[in-house]
Amino acid sequence: MAKTITQKDLFSKVYFFRNLSRLLMILTLISTPIATAQSNKSSGKSIFAANRSASNAFRAIRPSTPAPNIIGKAAIVIDARTGRSLYVKRADEKRPVASTQKLLTALLSLEKGHMNESVTVSKSDTWVEPSKIYIQSGQTYRKSDLIAALLVRSGNDVARCLARNHSGSQEAFSLAMNTKARSLGMHNSNFKNPHGLTVKGQFSTARDMAMLARAAYYHRTIRSITQLKRLPFRFANGKKTTFNNTNKLLQRSKYCNGLKTGYTNASGRCLISSGKNGQKEIIVVILGSTSKNIWNDSEKLLHWGLGIKS
Repeated sequence: MAKTITQKDLFSKVYFFRNLSRLLMILTLISTPIATAQSNKSSGKSIFAANRSASNAFRAIRPSTPAPNIIGKAAIVIDARTGRSLYVKRADEKRPVASTQKLLTALLSLEKGHMNESVTVSKSDTWVEPSKIYIQSGQTYRKSDLIAALLVRSGNDVARCLARNHSGSQEAFSLAMNTKARSLGMHNSNFKNPHGLTVKGQFSTARDMAMLARAAYYHRTIRSITQLKRLPFRFANGKKTTFNNTNKLLQRSKYCNGLKTGYTNASGRCLISSGKNGQKEIIVVILGSTSKNIWNDSEKLLHWGLGIKS
């Protein structure tokens, strides 16, 4: 007499085969690396050596020569791909960083809205010290044009205009700046305005600014703008001009491809520069230098980090 299969028996069989399938899958996954390792080993290369080779392709390689001496009070050189430090000089010392913080203003402006939106200048945007490009109250510009003028010509009035457009006020924008800074790992910075003019309680460090610079370097729009030596600009009233990039290192070194200058009496000369040579890409931050030394020192560190012999 045939045995009747109960619902309970059916569920038991289904459960058994389902778990058997899972067991076979696990055994397959376990055995695959072993087989692969044995195959690699037979050719004289283990799977672990292969993984190390892949990792080494992205490892920051320190230059074989000593770093040059510089005058700047604080500095850092990092590998742009990995973020690893190649050279530091008082990199965690809190200092004013002037207009180099406009990189943060640009990042925030690009994250909200779209590039081609219209931005109308408010009278309060013009209430700022030079350097300015002298945009006028009531004029309307495309946001992308203002961001370009911010990064190339470093207009403080442009910074105020973009900040108000983003957050409604300078105070609200400073909160956005600090929130963004923390998200980038900048825990030793405090920003109070979008342009970098000196104000009590505003500071950063060379290391923090290198983190910001790395985010800016890998932002396609910022990178394409900051490498421009000259920027054609059309004012809302029809007047045309050409702004020269404040970063003179673009003219001095063919390896330089950005990023941003800064200067106030309190900060001294500051420069964040980036460069590329073959597969090497680095970022150099120098804070608290002098007009006489900032370009030479930045070029020396940039070329040193890229492995270029002088």
